[in-house]
This record gives sequence, structure tokens and C-alpha cells, in this order.
Amino acid sequence: MQNRMFALIVLLAVTTIPACAGQPIPYPSGFSVDVLIDGRPAPQYAAHGARYIEALKGREYSIRLHNPLGVRVAVALSVDGLNSIDARHSDARSARKWVLEPYQTITLSGWQTTGDQARRFYFTTEDQSYGKWLGKTSDLGIISAVFFRERMPQPPPAPMMRPEQQSGAAAGAPRRDQERNKSQAESSAKAAPADEYAATGIGQRIDHHVVRVFMDLEDTPAAAVNIRYEYRPQLVRLGIFPPPPPFPDPLTRRQQARGFDGNYCPEPR
Repeated sequence: MQNRMFALIVLLAVTTIPACAGQPIPYPSGFSVDVLIDGRPAPQYAAHGARYIEALKGREYSIRLHNPLGVRVAVALSVDGLNSIDARHSDARSARKWVLEPYQTITLSGWQTTGDQARRFYFTTEDQSYGKWLGKTSDLGIISAVFFRERMPQPPPAPMMRPEQQSGAAAGAPRRDQERNKSQAESSAKAAPADEYAATGIGQRIDHHVVRVFMDLEDTPAAAVNIRYEYRPQLVRLGIFPPPPPFPDPLTRRQQARGFDGNYCPEPR
């Protein structure tokens, strides 16, 4: 294949890596992709030859990418089969890509809608998804990142923001209280009906400044990572999570009812 120059989008805002909760499945190549919910990586489960995470209905999420190499790489990132830069459905080689500097880690929080703004990723149903709105629903429920090395590394472009202006530009909303997160996650998991399947919506606007650059890439990808996401009922059906304990039969519960117990009526708090 002849060498080609690809027009790419380079991320200017670099976010701090949050502390990991649990140990992710290792990536032999050193490249990694994490789905962050409230700043923490969602646990990944290996099953059926794929990686799975649990989607939490209504919750925003971000995608963290890591380049372990001493050269720049370009990453084609798609969500539900749609490129996160232009929402097109294409092969990874011809897709527009994000640029990672040597050893860099970046966090992407949404669909890039302009050169200055993005709109947040969040878990929703297929009917409410961005893919459904675009009429492209063949690949719902998957996050895919394909990494390409730069063939002839070039000096990085001059930054368009001072470092102190970069902090938090791609991270979106601030981290919520951990206890509230836990209760919201539990209620979200319980609220998702068994016949609803997870997909990604296009949410609130956030500032996310980018600039186009040109790179000459190797023909063969250095790594490819696919992550499937499903609501808990589907993960149970796939055998990834154990089934919940059965609810007691209401009539059995009523048969065990008894009369007097205690001296006084308790007061509710």
C-alpha cells in the first residue's frame, strides 16, 4: 500500500489518570482502553472471547486510552460502530483518529461535535441511542479502539492552550460523591428491564478543544481493543454474572405471618 497522509484530530487536553478500582484485564501489547464511570474504570470481564463491562443506565462515561510506545500513535475510536470524531461508519484504517504522544494517556468524554466542543457519552437504551437517531444501529453495544504507529515521527504541533488551561477540559462533570455513586449504580442496575439493551446516547455539551494534524501511519495496526457493554440482566444471561437470588413467594411470606411481638409500637425515624 502506498504511503498516505491522514488528516487527524489531536487532543490538546491531557487529563490526570485517576486511581484504579480493581485490577483490569491485562493487555499483552501494553495498549489499554478503560471505560470510566465517575472517573473510575469499570471492571472488565473476559467471556466468550471478548471483554465485557456492565452498563449503568443513564450514567455518563468516558474512555481512557494509553500509548505505551516511545512514538506517536493514532487511534481510531468508535462507539456503537460510529467514529467518535465524525460519527461515520468506516474501516479503522481510513477513519479519522485521535493522536497520542509517546507514553501519553488521554481521556475522551464524548462525541466531538465541533473543534471546541463535544457531547457526553452516556448509557441509554437502543431506542434512545445516538445510533438510532442517525439510523445506524447495526453495531450497538461495542466500543472499539484501533491503534496505528506513526511511520516517521514528526515534532508535535505547538499547543494552542497553556498547560494550566488544559486541566479538566476533557473530563466533563466533576466526580460525584462515592456513596451516592454506589447507590445510584445499584438502583440503575435494578431499574433496567431484562428486555432493554444498552447503547450510547449523545449528552450534554462540554468544552473539548482539538486541532487537525497530518501523520504518515503504518499500514498494519499495532493493536485493536473491543469492549462489549451490556446491562446486568444481559450479563446474567451470558453467564458473566450469577443470577440474583429468587424473590420469596408472596403467599409463603404471608403464611409465616404472626401476631403479637414486642411491648410498644416502634416509631419511624
